[in-house]
Amino acid sequence: MKNSLSFVTYDHMSSLMTKVLFLLMLIPVVAVHAQIQFPVNVGEKPESITKGFNGNYFVTVMNGNEEGDGEVVEISENGVRVFATGFDEPKGIAFLNGHLYFSDVTRIWKVDKNGNASLFVKKENFPEKVLYLNDVSSDADDNGIYVADMGDTQYMRDENGNLWPLGSEQAQQIPQVGRIYHIDLDGTVTIAQDASPLMTNPNGVGVDNDGHIMVGAFFQGNFLVTRNGQLTPLKGRFRGADAVEQDGTGDYYVSSWIQGKVWKIDGKTEEATVLIDDLKSAADFYLEEEKDRLLLPDMMEGMIYAVDIKKSN
Repeated sequence: MKNSLSFVTYDHMSSLMTKVLFLLMLIPVVAVHAQIQFPVNVGEKPESITKGFNGNYFVTVMNGNEEGDGEVVEISENGVRVFATGFDEPKGIAFLNGHLYFSDVTRIWKVDKNGNASLFVKKENFPEKVLYLNDVSSDADDNGIYVADMGDTQYMRDENGNLWPLGSEQAQQIPQVGRIYHIDLDGTVTIAQDASPLMTNPNGVGVDNDGHIMVGAFFQGNFLVTRNGQLTPLKGRFRGADAVEQDGTGDYYVSSWIQGKVWKIDGKTEEATVLIDDLKSAADFYLEEEKDRLLLPDMMEGMIYAVDIKKSN
């Protein structure tokens, strides 16, 4: 009787385990992904960041001053890796039409999902002489990109590397040759905004909620938005202005490379609040509104920071 009872118990337990295993097989397996933890060190002199292939982030990294040592690196859950190489001073970057597009001194590159780079626009394809291409932004319909040419940057600073005072004789002598260009997906280049004393050395370019361009004027510190068909400064000065963006609620954001700051500007009152400061150099950020943050390169620190945009005004 004892042996018979033991056999029945074992058989019952075996059947129970089989059912449990079967039920476990029916439960969907949920992959647990490691979250990217910012700040992230991406190398020497990162300038601009965007979201691209597979939802990962792509950063232009200038590195040293040697020809061809610039890179595009990818930030993913697996870490940081070099994605494309062979550039001089890669700067503003945007992702559209299944490609990365970015500026490189006087030309524009195009990179595919495998990291293969091709020259998209040469300097001779621009309708005016370009001197220092910087920020890049997709247009409102993803039919092309805007790119800022800063123009003659050599005249902006004194012998100590500081910007000349506004209204100084030296400031008046800076050539007015900075422009905003539009480039369609066929590589055709047109002038979107001609040279203007309001944007002596334009750096940042973006698109507002109405599809109009916005410009960050590096020398004057103007944050220019389109009003009645004309670029008009918002209140305040943001000298060293770099990236410019607007969120879905109408608020604006601007970084200053030389001040190491980022401001949030109320879309109605135009009052500015500092979101982050004390950086070495706040460069061209990416507005990731669904995560309530800016992803911000500190160029001279080599880091990408996540900046909370919900800080109240």
